[in-house]
Amino acid sequence: MERISCETIASGKWLQLNELKYSDRNGKIRSWEAAARRNCAGAVAIICTLKPSGRLILVRQYRPPVARLTIEFPAGLVNPGEDPEETAVRELREETGYRGKVLRILPPAYSSPGLTSEATRLALMEADETEQGELQTQFDESEDIETLLVEKNALADFLRDAERRGEALDGKLLSYAAGLAER
Repeated sequence: MERISCETIASGKWLQLNELKYSDRNGKIRSWEAAARRNCAGAVAIICTLKPSGRLILVRQYRPPVARLTIEFPAGLVNPGEDPEETAVRELREETGYRGKVLRILPPAYSSPGLTSEATRLALMEADETEQGELQTQFDESEDIETLLVEKNALADFLRDAERRGEALDGKLLSYAAGLAER
């Protein structure tokens, strides 16, 4: 199986819709529609633990594609030529005001590979809450983000309550919470 061609059907500032031609395992040529990011080198989602409290830094923001508030890890697009580690440090500061250090960057992951080629790297970070000073965010013009600090042992209940309020839950965050519950 292999991709034969990629034709752009529509394109905007940040996204494009492509028609992909590929051969299946029997050699039959098939067609697939997929979304792709433009003007970036992927994305980074940040799992940041505050020290010494052990709380997680989450964000709540309105996401137009799902038409509601979402609960997520802080995240952002990797600028062309930027290292994912730089992106993680920058986005954590811009979205939450916290300054943290990267412990590890995980390999690219694809959250919806049947829809999009977008790859997201998880950045495992920590931030010393005793050294933060005044927190100052730097939102993009279209961003309206609320920082949430949640105890790890209360995460499942917090997410259950958010879902009951009608808030959307990010899949990466739900997966993380499920992993915590298995411990």
